Amino acid sequence: MCASVFNGVGLALVLGVALVTFTVQAEVETTTVFHDGPYVIDNEHSSADALWICNSELKKTPGTGQLTRPEHCGELPQPLLHAPYSIDADSFSDVRHVVALSDVHGQYDVLLKLLRAHKVIDENNRWALGEGHLVMTGDMFDRGHQINEVLWFMYGLDKQARDAGGMMHLLMGNHEQMVLQGDLRYIHERYQQSSELIGRSYDALYDQDTEIGKWLRSKNTVAIVNDMLFMHGGISPEWLERGLSIGKANDLYRKHIDDERAELKANPLLNFLFFKGGPTWYRGYFKDELSSEQIDGLLKHFGVNHIVVGHTSQERVLGLFNNRIIAIDSSIKLGKSGELLSVEDGKLLRGKFDGSRSELVSD
Repeated sequence: MCASVFNGVGLALVLGVALVTFTVQAEVETTTVFHDGPYVIDNEHSSADALWICNSELKKTPGTGQLTRPEHCGELPQPLLHAPYSIDADSFSDVRHVVALSDVHGQYDVLLKLLRAHKVIDENNRWALGEGHLVMTGDMFDRGHQINEVLWFMYGLDKQARDAGGMMHLLMGNHEQMVLQGDLRYIHERYQQSSELIGRSYDALYDQDTEIGKWLRSKNTVAIVNDMLFMHGGISPEWLERGLSIGKANDLYRKHIDDERAELKANPLLNFLFFKGGPTWYRGYFKDELSSEQIDGLLKHFGVNHIVVGHTSQERVLGLFNNRIIAIDSSIKLGKSGELLSVEDGKLLRGKFDGSRSELVSD
């Protein structure tokens, strides 16, 4: 009888402790604060507002010139706004040093460490590549928790590179496309909270009346640098059948990125460009879908020696088909490490996370 009473009391004590523990944990979770922003959005007075989330509270400052974050707002970016938003050429030659990476997915700290290790940026996170070109083949959005930090960092590099005589090519990936078109299934939960505090859907935080939204909509989806063709997913043989030029494809992406999915699906050319077979989604190089002869046909059509893509995750920068296809999605999205492709005077190198490099040898 005593044992039964003791066991009952013990069980009650255990349950009581568990309940208190759960209650404390729940209170901690609901009172967790965070910082986010800035979101620079045009207002009705022909100017703009910079919206910040500081300790989970909405703050507003003027959205012009050099932004200054409010007090008690962590280390959020304080960008220098640099409109207008130029549409760049989609082909460049005689670039001595080219660096390329992909699929950062909000992993800001990994991105900075990798770029610093290879002297693309300096210790103050500013452009250090001189007249070199940096190519980011898409997918800054989704999954990670530092999307805005990545976006504003790349926004700043864009101007810094031009000022130094170099270039930062930001090519659109399928996750940029998804967010701009309202497909929000992969966003980090903190951005749902930001959206609610600001009173706009997450995709509208990057709409045509926002600084980052205008900047993104000016960018290309496909580009050539030297003898390399860059895009997020890949170029399929169907591209050749449709007789598309790079310039026309880039123009179509810019003009139709805000179209409804049903409208895109209803147009055969746009359906190809924006979905499975197009350059933001295609994965055929990794599924044994193409022969060596088909790869040669693609290279000949574009007058290049290499096609460089992200989108399909690898453990490292990977060369295929005797380095005619180069995969640069090195799984930075996991938040642990990453690699980049470095091309100096035509020599292909794997740039490793510790700053070392080795010759890119095709699998």
